[in-house]
Amino acid sequence: MQEAILLTSLKVILITGRSRSQGQGKEAGKFSKAYMQSVAICELDPKDMEQAGVKPGMNVKVSTNYGSVVVKAVQTSQGPHGGLAFIPYGPWASMVTSPSTQATGMPTTKGLEATIEATNEPLLDLRSLLHEALGGRQ
Repeated sequence: MQEAILLTSLKVILITGRSRSQGQGKEAGKFSKAYMQSVAICELDPKDMEQAGVKPGMNVKVSTNYGSVVVKAVQTSQGPHGGLAFIPYGPWASMVTSPSTQATGMPTTKGLEATIEATNEPLLDLRSLLHEALGGRQ
């Protein structure tokens, strides 16, 4: 039986960056389950998760001015850091960060205003995510 989802959204500041598990997952291959489990996540403060009605392992939709993506909610092992969310670098993070580099060569990946909400939408594997991002083009 699927758990009921409360329609509560949480406003946070999103940061993306490298993580040890992201690096290890990448070594297994970007289409591997290990990689997906290491980067298709959003680390949240336990109190923020409670406020949004989110439990670890639930799918959450992260939305910014640049897009939205569904990832798994994970309780952060660091903190407390209420009001912050972290997604490791990877294709899922790229869906919600700015594509503009403002002539620096590096897109804006930190300090983004974001909304997080529990969702029944599926977490897409990498092939499906890329297919959706390309508008169905191959």
